[in-house]
Amino acid sequence: MSTVLDEAVLEDRPEVDLSVIAALRAEPEKTVVLAFDIGTSGVRAGLFDSRGDEIAGSQISLSHEFIDLAGGTDADADALIDFVECALDIAVARADSFASRVDYVAASCFWHSLVGVDHNGRAVTPLLGWADTRAAQAVKELRSKFDEKEAHPRTGSRFHPSYWPAKLLWLKQERSELFTRTKRWLSFSDYLFLRLFGDTKTGVSMASATGLFNQRTCAWDRELLEGLSVSLDQLPVIAGPGETFQRPAEEYATRWPLLDGAAWLPAIGDGAANNIGAGCVTPDRATLMIGTSGAMRVMFAGDPPAALPAELFCYRADRTRLVIGGALSDGGGLYRWMKDTFRWTYDDPELEMKLATIEPDAHGLTVLPFWSGERATGWSSSAQGSIVGLTAHTKPIDILRAGMEAVCYRFALLRKALDKVAPKATIVAAGNALLSSTVWAQMIADVLGQRIEISGVSEASSRGAALLALEAAGKIDCLETVEAELANAFEPDMTRHERYAGAIERQQKLYEKLIK
Repeated sequence: MSTVLDEAVLEDRPEVDLSVIAALRAEPEKTVVLAFDIGTSGVRAGLFDSRGDEIAGSQISLSHEFIDLAGGTDADADALIDFVECALDIAVARADSFASRVDYVAASCFWHSLVGVDHNGRAVTPLLGWADTRAAQAVKELRSKFDEKEAHPRTGSRFHPSYWPAKLLWLKQERSELFTRTKRWLSFSDYLFLRLFGDTKTGVSMASATGLFNQRTCAWDRELLEGLSVSLDQLPVIAGPGETFQRPAEEYATRWPLLDGAAWLPAIGDGAANNIGAGCVTPDRATLMIGTSGAMRVMFAGDPPAALPAELFCYRADRTRLVIGGALSDGGGLYRWMKDTFRWTYDDPELEMKLATIEPDAHGLTVLPFWSGERATGWSSSAQGSIVGLTAHTKPIDILRAGMEAVCYRFALLRKALDKVAPKATIVAAGNALLSSTVWAQMIADVLGQRIEISGVSEASSRGAALLALEAAGKIDCLETVEAELANAFEPDMTRHERYAGAIERQQKLYEKLIK
């Protein structure tokens, strides 16, 4: 890694018109960033200009079948590496039509993953994702060894199977041979960069969501490491301010000549990138995201709070900015599961129409939407999904509507907790699952009893990674001055809001009986 971001001689270029590419390449160019986002459902990449605006036509998107990441079972880290490399092949080939070079490469990646590598830098463990709940028993051991109330505000994480401490204990006890063979523990993005550059440094953002990171010192948490018998040399070094990766291994330098000379920034967490891309970087604007999972987060510059509400996490976007909020393990993934399970023959627009005809909470069902376990707000280690109230008159469309409403109810509880940190924040909705359903967007406005603004940024996480890279390189003054486009807004129906309030209370009573 280098110690400073390169200062390139930058040239001017208008946005692309393929009919005059040759002429454009003779003109001066502005800074170009290639940004890619690694999600649990696919990889997206595109080019961004010096203002953080996407260069029209440069975006690519590849869906993958790594359902194990969202399903909570072992995933193949090397197979996912191959897929990301393939996505970059396509992205670079597309980018070659728009730019003569790329100055910076920025990445966002899903948080919380864990993979162990051997002395040769090859994966010896499966890739464990955020939905893996097999370490539930290890959470009990953590709570017996450490004071969770003290550790939570320090690390920003509850003791939960989604984080590294529980995963490490589980691996040590249940996969001892793999645990012993592991030389270093990495996030998936760290493993990708190890393959590309032979370097195991990680960024503050990725480290901050492991559950082993001290948010106050921006270093690995020594108390937890000592208690878990994990040494610092088993973890990646945390990159310093302004550090970048320079020139990948020859195999990749030859494979992607357009990126020759580009500075690669350490990956940031997809949640942080999503907030940045959607323009939610101050405490008065919160992002509500529904992709495969769901989350509600605020981001702002400052110090970690001395006391953190039990429902919330606290991670970092960088060394100066915090990301505080909560994550739901089920969102678009639950919606997709129900669609696949019921095997409807009608298309998405027709499905939307049918959902819209059902009155709020008119199905008589109460759903606990924990198909992939629970994170916020209760952080149960063993929660499972439930549907209560089924009768001979219940239709599949009723179950889907009830599941969507149930996710909204968890957001209502999360919003109440977030008000303790960022009261009365404007809600900006993002995420492909939500943006593709006006019924769901209206449902959220009605459940929260609050106006919901819809982000006009189609790929917020990629854009967020690009903007953070541009700020680090000094190409934009600060993130807080960059605006994000809004598409439209949904106003709440307060009559429906009151009806939903009763349904939230009913759901919570069921939660307390079955899970709490």
